[in-house]
Amino acid sequence: MQDFINELPKLAKDVEVANKKFFIKLKKKTPKNLDYIMQDLHDEEFEKTDCLTCANCCKTTSPIFTNADIGRISKHFKMKEHQFISQFLNFDEDNHYVLHTAPCHFLGADNECMIYDVRPKACREYPHTNRKKFHKISEITMHNIPICPATYNIVEKLKTILADKPKKQFR
Repeated sequence: MQDFINELPKLAKDVEVANKKFFIKLKKKTPKNLDYIMQDLHDEEFEKTDCLTCANCCKTTSPIFTNADIGRISKHFKMKEHQFISQFLNFDEDNHYVLHTAPCHFLGADNECMIYDVRPKACREYPHTNRKKFHKISEITMHNIPICPATYNIVEKLKTILADKPKKQFR
């Protein structure tokens, strides 16, 4: 797995232009059953992918922390929200709360999340490949492809599946 993770940024760069074109086309002509296809691809990929052997997302990026996340996690630590924010978070260029540092402060040596039961919504939903209206989150997906091996695999399979589909299945 580690070899694939190490190679992933290069693999993602190699298909970046093709993926951008693919997602533009996907937005313009979305298959009627795209969400079902994505759910199947997501489920199939995560039957064989163990995030605990990877945790590359936790090691390299920060989730966005919503106010609800901050409240829930602060309560878990029995801290005031402003204390949690000052200790762990800052604003990114889009004015979202994110972690001060990577890897995630809450990632254990065994790749387990120390706050798993109260983790941020963005972590619970990552890598967002089973999200409804998938065609509307191409920017997030493009960002995740060089980070998450499962996302890379899912998008590559999706491109193959849609290339083989008859055109009448698109809107």
